[in-house]
Amino acid sequence: MTEKPHPEAIAPVTRAERAARQFHPGAVVWLTGLSGAGKSTLATALERHLFDRGLRVMVLDGDVMRTGLNSDLGFSHADRTENIRRLGEVAALLADTGTIVITALISPYVADRVRARQRLAQLNNSLLFIEVYVDAPLSVCEQRDPKGLYVRARAGQIAEFTGVSDPYEAPATPDIHVRTDQAPLEECVRLVVTRLLAELDAA
Repeated sequence: MTEKPHPEAIAPVTRAERAARQFHPGAVVWLTGLSGAGKSTLATALERHLFDRGLRVMVLDGDVMRTGLNSDLGFSHADRTENIRRLGEVAALLADTGTIVITALISPYVADRVRARQRLAQLNNSLLFIEVYVDAPLSVCEQRDPKGLYVRARAGQIAEFTGVSDPYEAPATPDIHVRTDQAPLEECVRLVVTRLLAELDAA
């Protein structure tokens, strides 16, 4: 009777093998900006564009994650930081499997975004982290206000609302800066995709 190989003799699937099967390594495209700046719209358009090109891609939307994984968190500074820490962990783990992860998060604090970048590097320093500042003036975001959040925040019905009663720390040197009040969606997508694909090709 032939002996079965010992489990320790089975080689684990490597990062290189995953990347080879998917024809590209993983990456995190971190969209940050005020509520109403256009993060979710851009994330959806990027996902569709990259998916149609045959890439493995998914969106992590902050609002969606707060209904599940982060449903226990509020909007205090500490809870916002923990929210971003958890999302950064999820994004890093997914990227390590060879997935291009697009996050659509206000992520208002510089330190939290830096920590997310550092966590990805700790896990796998060969993976890309591209910070995209999705920029629109507060007045434009308030005019868009699809959920009526700014109206409620101005009325004092929402405490610690980013841009009104809580600060947003804009990136000083983002990898990509898109102005959604000035450029059409297609141009914003082109800017991000061009940079992402160039860096993936060089990886």
